[in-house]
Amino acid sequence: MARYIGPVCRLCRTEQKKLFLKGNRCKSDKCPMNRKRLPPGKAPKARMGKKSDYAVQLREKQMLKRSYGLLEAQFRNTFEKALAMPGKTGENLFILLERRLDNVVYRLHFATSRAQARQFVLHGHIAVNGKRVNIGSYSVKAGDQIAVIGAAKKLDLVKNALQEVGRAGVMPWLEVNPDEMTGRLAAYPHRQDITDMADIREQLVVELYSK
Repeated sequence: MARYIGPVCRLCRTEQKKLFLKGNRCKSDKCPMNRKRLPPGKAPKARMGKKSDYAVQLREKQMLKRSYGLLEAQFRNTFEKALAMPGKTGENLFILLERRLDNVVYRLHFATSRAQARQFVLHGHIAVNGKRVNIGSYSVKAGDQIAVIGAAKKLDLVKNALQEVGRAGVMPWLEVNPDEMTGRLAAYPHRQDITDMADIREQLVVELYSK
């Protein structure tokens, strides 16, 4: 399966925004974005002209796609599914992205980043409703139970990640039991509840793909 293997901090520099692709490192002083570095390939004195509508829409799409760790084909397929659903396409897109198993594992604080969560899923450390699932794009349904299983329950990585539950809690559509390392998708998310993506203008993504 194709995947991005380049330096992920470069992606944040390109978007000029922290995408939190490396978990706790992004929250530390070691994050390159703390030094206000320029986008890759930009000279310090390079003049930034006015962006075209297409450029603005493209950057918004890239930011959203990279935040969830998807490649273009995966993201486009998700958009097509959102387009076929009733309601607003932009909101549907967010709901589908949030329902991905790798994202739910990350949101439950079983992992410190979506990339790490995807690795846990691929290695068979996650079960849905008691059944092992190793597909990161698996779409979790409301009421589904998600659990860390097997030897992964003893990993310090998981235990340390779960400490974030006490500090920040979980999203309102999720429930988690840190002691049992289990969680549940209590309901489908609403766009306004995805607060860490509040600055994403999903309508621009819809306009880009509608051309």
